[in-house]
Amino acid sequence: MTVNSRRSNSGLRKECLSFPEILAQSLGNIAPSGMVAVTIPLVFASAGNGTWLAYLIATIGLALVSLNINQFARNSAAPGALYSYVAKGLGLTAGVLSGWALILAYLFTAMTVLGGFSIYMDVVLAGFGIHAAPIFLFAICAGLAWYYAYSDVQLSTVTMLILEVSSIGLILLLTVIVLFKQGFTIDTSQLALEGVSFEGLRLGLVLAIFSYVGFESATTMGDEAKNPLRSIPRAVIWSTVLSGLCYVLLSYTEVIGFRGHETPFDKVATPLSLLASLAGVGGLGAIISIGVTISFFTCCLASISAGARIFFAMARHGLFHSSVGEAHEDNETPHIAVTLCSVFVFVVPASISMFGIPVLDIYGYLGSIAAYGFLLVYILVSIAAPVYLQKQGKLNIGNMAIALLAILFMLVPVIGSVYPVPAFPYNVFPYLFLLYLVVGGGWFLMLRLRSPETIEEIEHDLELIHGRFEKPEVS
Repeated sequence: MTVNSRRSNSGLRKECLSFPEILAQSLGNIAPSGMVAVTIPLVFASAGNGTWLAYLIATIGLALVSLNINQFARNSAAPGALYSYVAKGLGLTAGVLSGWALILAYLFTAMTVLGGFSIYMDVVLAGFGIHAAPIFLFAICAGLAWYYAYSDVQLSTVTMLILEVSSIGLILLLTVIVLFKQGFTIDTSQLALEGVSFEGLRLGLVLAIFSYVGFESATTMGDEAKNPLRSIPRAVIWSTVLSGLCYVLLSYTEVIGFRGHETPFDKVATPLSLLASLAGVGGLGAIISIGVTISFFTCCLASISAGARIFFAMARHGLFHSSVGEAHEDNETPHIAVTLCSVFVFVVPASISMFGIPVLDIYGYLGSIAAYGFLLVYILVSIAAPVYLQKQGKLNIGNMAIALLAILFMLVPVIGSVYPVPAFPYNVFPYLFLLYLVVGGGWFLMLRLRSPETIEEIEHDLELIHGRFEKPEVS
């Protein structure tokens, strides 16, 4: 294929996304509005008055992971993103396992937020006296996400940016109103961590970390980003920090807003709507419910876009059928990968719901499985970063400390998800994820044994990707 000013070697649209649009990809995948509505109450159930601290620690930990990711993102960019980063540091086998885990992570995140979309859309429709079956709402969310991801990457990122910023803006407005009603007094119970235990804070931290997953998805836009070696690292770190600041502020506000209410904060189905009513602005609560619904949609869109690009990149390297690695001639999007991912994202939760499992349980089940994929990749990229720097002769004590702290931090939720042993079916999910990795690893081993020349071509291709983007050494 001939490379022109508009199309990259991969066939995706070249350098069409500005920094705000790249930032929108990561923010859309995090979906802070949706996490504020659903996850903060779950963190409060364990951490209580230490909820804000759990989010502060989580922000610091994920920022450390961001710094490790950016060791690669500052030097190279490609649609495969973390898959190629890990391969660069730890070899192709680790890279393929990362890509395999990322596909699961992004697609199961998309399935998870289909549940969130269904829950909040049902709340919105109930205001008009309408009730819709979850499977119908799943289809609407997945179908719209497919349309945007298939049609135009720039249109999809602009949509995510506008919708998520509008939604979080409304929630911040509610925050100001609540704090104003409280006279902007300091909640000493929270600052003094009254009634907070170490175990409760640890469990809350495990849940808080899950509020950030997807912050790295800007790295999947390596071909489409303008000035990728600058805009992508900035998007990775800023999406983490901005979301973290929102979580800390909003968790503090939600806890103080429900202080003394007859129903505990963590027992309220739609806390933001009730918080608005308690603050005397019930109409704003209804609008926020719409915003949260939209936030779940943007997360679904961002997850499908990111997962499809990992799928697309691995197919172009010969790891999946070559058709998955084709880009649309006119739209310049990974249309086949997007379509396959969108169908899968709809079919799985729709099938589960047919067995009568509540949507909120579907949200919890699929979200837990998705988290394992992200945690594995975050650990691997944090291991790969110092190895990569060592190969370049750039490793120093600071880099090693950042990598070690990030790895130790990510082990907290990993250990916390298996010990103490959670109730069924959550106790089974880690082993299902391991089985998934074994299948992926076995399939790659077969490919390595049956077609060693293909493996050599993939390794050569990955070297070319990094060779094309890496900054020249300054003499």
